[in-house]
Amino acid sequence: MSKFIAFTLLIFALKTNAQELNCIVTINASEIGVSNRQVFTTMQSAIFEYMNKTKWTNIGYKTHEKIDCNLIINILENPSANQYTGSLQLQVSRPVYNATYATPILNFNDNDINFNYEEYQPLVFNENSFDSNLVSLLTFYAYTILGFQADTFSYKGGEKFFELAENVVNISQQSGGSGWKKIDGNTTRFQLNENLLSEVYDQFRQTMYDYHINGLDRMVDNQREAKETIGNSISDLQNLFNDRPNTFLIRVFMDTKSDEIVDIFSDGQRIDTSKLREVLSRIFPALDPKWKKIKI
Repeated sequence: MSKFIAFTLLIFALKTNAQELNCIVTINASEIGVSNRQVFTTMQSAIFEYMNKTKWTNIGYKTHEKIDCNLIINILENPSANQYTGSLQLQVSRPVYNATYATPILNFNDNDINFNYEEYQPLVFNENSFDSNLVSLLTFYAYTILGFQADTFSYKGGEKFFELAENVVNISQQSGGSGWKKIDGNTTRFQLNENLLSEVYDQFRQTMYDYHINGLDRMVDNQREAKETIGNSISDLQNLFNDRPNTFLIRVFMDTKSDEIVDIFSDGQRIDTSKLREVLSRIFPALDPKWKKIKI
């Protein structure tokens, strides 16, 4: 047990000057025709610098402890000068203890983003004021990345980061941009953040903790027990499903973890997965073809 505690403390307590994120940024603007395509190269560079050079916390990270993530912005329309609309995909992973494997902890699609950007425009971080919708988007996702990572090391360990993301949501509502308000839909930034901070959905965060620190991180020591813990943590989502059948966070979890779940229970040490398959088919029947690959 002590080595897991030591590993967790290592992640959160080491003090260095390094920033927290190792974020690969991709701007895809192939769908629109504009005369100055250099602006997208400049935009990509500016976003890369903002995500990776901003000091988001007072926690020290060594280079190998930075959080790996991919941020893909698909620009679909350019309705007016310097204005862009499209979608954003965020993929976040973290290493598994004593393994070469990195586990996905968030795969999220934001299908309704809009922002203004002028070439060489500085992106300025200010947590207490609204500067631009682009800065708000990036700041919101930076804190959300930190929150998801922290939740995999301690139960509700990402609370302070989700609260900082909530502050971005509240400040950004004045912008008129989509995705910041409750009325904007059920799969938005607002909805994601509100659910994460609501006690109603605590089971999701308990599952994220148990699945990773008590499951994947112990796979090297006792694969059978680790798999049983992972299976039980997933099955516990049924409690949330029973109360809230259309829970957005269950969809987020499955978008992130479905392939990994199949891989875990289709190879290596065999355990009884009959209950797990039954629960998965009940809470997310759309992925039944995947669940059938799990060995019983």
